[in-house]
Amino acid sequence: MAIRYILAAVIGYLLGSVSTGVLVSRLTGGPNLYEVGSKSTGASNALRSMGVKRGVITFVGDILKALAACLIGLWLTGGFDGGPRWGALIAGLAVVIGHNWPCFFGFKGGKGVASSTAVMLVCYPIPALIGYAIAILAIAITRWISLGSILMLVSYAVMVCVGWAEGNPWVIAWAIVLAALCLIRHHANIGRLLRGEERKIGQKLSDEKK
Repeated sequence: MAIRYILAAVIGYLLGSVSTGVLVSRLTGGPNLYEVGSKSTGASNALRSMGVKRGVITFVGDILKALAACLIGLWLTGGFDGGPRWGALIAGLAVVIGHNWPCFFGFKGGKGVASSTAVMLVCYPIPALIGYAIAILAIAITRWISLGSILMLVSYAVMVCVGWAEGNPWVIAWAIVLAALCLIRHHANIGRLLRGEERKIGQKLSDEKK
């Protein structure tokens, strides 16, 4: 059984390493995402740098690869037959790591938020839905995507640890690591938020304070 979990992790990482934003940009003649905006390959930077259509395609692609990884993880480890959900948890964490540090693109990726939303939903749906609501509310009020993303992952981790982990230290560790990955990748955003310099939805790239 151990080999199945290892395989789930490897497949998850490789799927995560497929940088949707980079592929969309290259196939449509878009800008080099590594050189514009936040220099991230994720959906937020794709939206700001390439427009709504290509941003949405990137967002959906990042969700689908994470969803596929989690479902493959469940299938490999018997999760569909009433077995533990560890296959989804392991593959889900791996796909976010792959998205953030993709082996196919020089280990330079996105921030893992879109992929994390799919992982959250497959692994613990109720905390995920609450986390989505918190993110949407925060973004609607502040127009800061980064703040909504951070609050979503952190609140999800807290809910899983308190109400769904049932004291399992591995589940608690999993939730904390998933949130920590978000915080690590948003460290620059956190600094700009604290300084009041973070760019809001609708603000032009040229207006961004470096």
